[in-house]
Amino acid sequence: MIKDVFQGTIKYMQILDENGSIDKSLLPGGLTDEKIVEMYKQMSFARAVDAKALSLQRQGRLATYAPLLGQEAEQVGSAMALRSNDVIVPNFRQHGALLVRGLQLDKFFVYWKGYEDGAAAMKGINALPVIVPVGTQMPHAAGVAFAQKYKGTGAAVLAYVGDGGTSEGEFYEALNFAGVMKLPLVTIIENNQWAISMPREKQSAATTLAQKAFAAGIAGMQVDGNDVIAVYRATSEAIANAKNGPTLIEAVTYRMGMHTTSDDPTKYRPDSEVEEWKSRDPIARMRRYMDMKGLWDEGKENAMIEEHSKMIDDAVEKAGQFRPDPKTMFETIYSFMPGVLKEEEDDAISNGFWLGSV
Repeated sequence: MIKDVFQGTIKYMQILDENGSIDKSLLPGGLTDEKIVEMYKQMSFARAVDAKALSLQRQGRLATYAPLLGQEAEQVGSAMALRSNDVIVPNFRQHGALLVRGLQLDKFFVYWKGYEDGAAAMKGINALPVIVPVGTQMPHAAGVAFAQKYKGTGAAVLAYVGDGGTSEGEFYEALNFAGVMKLPLVTIIENNQWAISMPREKQSAATTLAQKAFAAGIAGMQVDGNDVIAVYRATSEAIANAKNGPTLIEAVTYRMGMHTTSDDPTKYRPDSEVEEWKSRDPIARMRRYMDMKGLWDEGKENAMIEEHSKMIDDAVEKAGQFRPDPKTMFETIYSFMPGVLKEEEDDAISNGFWLGSV
């Protein structure tokens, strides 16, 4: 006997297309004009912060930095769908999402100057610190989701992973655990087409990355990652359903800049591909829609740019006044300081370590 024992389908959702046209039948409930304008402002702010950070890095004032250019919609749309008690587990490119959650901008710059003190601000916005090793945030996310379920907080966990991260063992282990335990975990795959110089088609032979949800027995879908409204709806629905188990959302987007400031994408990526994706720019399409609906004009645009510029400049100035405390290398490693580490700290202080005398 031979029979089918499994059949699966991955749905793709787009609400706002490249021309700024809306599929009104798919608009999420409660999405007001005010919220649409806020989405646009948040995406524009994320891009402005990103441009400033890139400029500062090129001046030697920040360390190696991972730009988010082109990925504003999937970050802003997903973060705006969260409730106050939900938790974000980022990788290394989620500043758009973290800024939506209220990350102090000066702390953002402090972190990318190379000081872990900047990461301490994550505690105030229900987010884990930036996690750079590829895929290692996924077991953390599953663990945090388990804690929410165990404690009965009702909170969900939103984790981000790149297309390259879906090839890591930690990704599968985390999803498998979340599926078995029915954890309130929502995972966004940021499919930006390139894992450094590795193209998507060499990352996986699967038609979609979303179908990897099938192996874990969880819900999966694909969404236009440059459509902030579609990402918002998909994430909102996944968060609402998190009490019943996990969801995997593949956001199809594009990294228009470099992987990090140590990378030169012109060595491996054709300019024609970049130009093609520029026509799908998430901010430009939202602006087209807002213009057609009479929600925006050049006066509002200029006022927003001026406001964002001042906020960024003030944050950069404040970050420049930051002076690191060497004690943080001892005091921020564990939730409590083990005796052996306390001995090392005491020894460092007594020997004038802070003053550079040893």
